[in-house]
Amino acid sequence: MKKFMDADFLLQSDAAKTIYHDYAENMPILDYHCHISPKEIAEDRHFETITQVWLGGDHYKWRLMRAFGVDEKYITGDASDKDKFLMFAKCLGKAVGNPLYHWAHLELRKYFNYDGVLSEKTAEEVYDLCNKVLQAPDMGARKLIKMSDVTLICTTDDPIDTLEWHDKIKADTSFDVKVLPAWRPDKAMNITKPDFVDYIGKLSVVSGVKISSFKDLKEALKVRLDYFGSKGCNVTDHALEYVMYRPATDDEIEAIFAKRIKGETVSYEESLKFQTAFMLFEGGEIAKRDWVMQLHFGCKRDNNTAMYEKLGPDTGYDTIGAYYPMGELADFLDALQKTGSLPKTILYSLNPNDNKIINTTLNAFNEGPAVAKIQQGSAWWFNDTKLGMQEQLQCVAESGNLSGFVGMLTDSRSFTSYTRHDYFRRILCNYLGSLVENGEFPESEIDTLGKIAADISYNNAVRYFKFPLEVR
Repeated sequence: MKKFMDADFLLQSDAAKTIYHDYAENMPILDYHCHISPKEIAEDRHFETITQVWLGGDHYKWRLMRAFGVDEKYITGDASDKDKFLMFAKCLGKAVGNPLYHWAHLELRKYFNYDGVLSEKTAEEVYDLCNKVLQAPDMGARKLIKMSDVTLICTTDDPIDTLEWHDKIKADTSFDVKVLPAWRPDKAMNITKPDFVDYIGKLSVVSGVKISSFKDLKEALKVRLDYFGSKGCNVTDHALEYVMYRPATDDEIEAIFAKRIKGETVSYEESLKFQTAFMLFEGGEIAKRDWVMQLHFGCKRDNNTAMYEKLGPDTGYDTIGAYYPMGELADFLDALQKTGSLPKTILYSLNPNDNKIINTTLNAFNEGPAVAKIQQGSAWWFNDTKLGMQEQLQCVAESGNLSGFVGMLTDSRSFTSYTRHDYFRRILCNYLGSLVENGEFPESEIDTLGKIAADISYNNAVRYFKFPLEVR
């Protein structure tokens, strides 16, 4: 019987252990997509309790607690920080098979030097220990980042954002981790949202372009794209329900936009036509700038209406979307390709059933100097589990070029989520090691596998995104 989460955790063969310990384990972290706050980095936020670090805004943990029947006051309500933590620990102690069990213990070891087991029995001890560590004068957001050996972070930023906090971080020479903005224009695209018209007004003010047509909107977005580029941005992210392709004429799109600006309701089909026109424009502009476009899709959001109205979005009530005609993804990529406007693109679907479809689709468009120009992103959200990562890695390997994969990201709001990179690296190395153990890859070429693991862990992202970093 193996010891609980020892040095060889998840590594099931000698080959896997060699690949992990000799090549991947000590690679730095490049977090090219996350939701942490640049303001909190700039101000070096200090957390008063482990509850603020762990449970503040973490809908993974909130969902687990609800599954255990915990009253909402201990989740998002007015219970004390201590009572919330004790309740979470009680749930975690029985969360057998859940990745949160592993993530939590990896974080306790990395940041708080706690090698024990968190459960209802140890909750108070762990709470006091972690809070004591957090009280150290230098133990703020920046220290947590530096402890993780992070070299660069891309936050998630709206086109109307001033990016003032990025400026402050860059000006502070005492902090050497690069923090760059990433373009997230969802609010400018979501034409059916109640606040769309109000948002367009704000974008008009910030850009200096009076927006009264779709043509004007595109000009305003170009102004802001240029501004983001001046701040070091070269990554975009788009949250789509699905990647739909419903082409329409310029006149149709202008009519749809004019209708909505007047406060009228647009139909679902009209919204899809608008989304298509918007994303074709975005793709072209991203390609011109040699940026990377990330598309996150396959999520059905805010399903529990009563709780959405009470707590708002991103509070644990999203689900994997149902099946939809994935052929339209190929049509969208093809429309960009035909005009020479297809940028480097990373595709993430929340539905694991899409893995093979995504990989066969993207390989129809992989050409040009970029290695793996179009690729599937790491197992996302509900899929960043042991099984989800294994299936994603195997699918990429079987369908194309795993060695060109840009690897893991946190997609998190937490400063202690970086241990998920270690979780991913162990799963990656175990998969590569299994190929040797099964006689599917020669043992004499284990150095090749080690270099592939190191590249996926860090170097591929440096090269692919063209970040101002050195390959290790």
